[in-house]
Amino acid sequence: MDLRIQKTKKSIINSFLTLRSKKPLERITVKELSNVAQINKATFYLHYKDIYDLSEALENELFENVFNSIEHPDAVVSDPRTFVKELIEGFTANQTLIDIIFSNERRSILVDRIEKELKKFLFEKHPEYENVAEINVLLTYSIKGGYYAFAENMKYDTDKLVSAIGDTTEYITKRIAMISGE
Repeated sequence: MDLRIQKTKKSIINSFLTLRSKKPLERITVKELSNVAQINKATFYLHYKDIYDLSEALENELFENVFNSIEHPDAVVSDPRTFVKELIEGFTANQTLIDIIFSNERRSILVDRIEKELKKFLFEKHPEYENVAEINVLLTYSIKGGYYAFAENMKYDTDKLVSAIGDTTEYITKRIAMISGE
């Protein structure tokens, strides 16, 4: 990619992140972003359809970063401690961007998407899990519960949080296995 194009895109993204850290997505205009990025509006439109297109591109990239940090996605069922550790490491490594891009009313979008993609991955590998209520509950709890438990308790030591969330997820996994007779 041409160096000028790279610099322009970087300026657009940095300006967007600056504005997004201060206000909701709906209140950011192309004109305002262009002024901050020191480009004209036509230049912005060469790269993105609108502010929402830019935001979606950044959301997709951030989602990929977090999701790809889960090296063993099927561990959510077989080794919940490993899964929780990898999931929280993915969130932690991207926390600053998550706080900006997925703030306010957009907070649940990332974790909802991770749940959806993880289920898709797991059900392709284990189609027998797709209609098992216990497995679906475990997945939802592990992803959403783990994320929100972590996000609401970040003032504590990360290793202790990972351990506590891993313990809870492991307990639920064992309980589900016991209930379902496995």
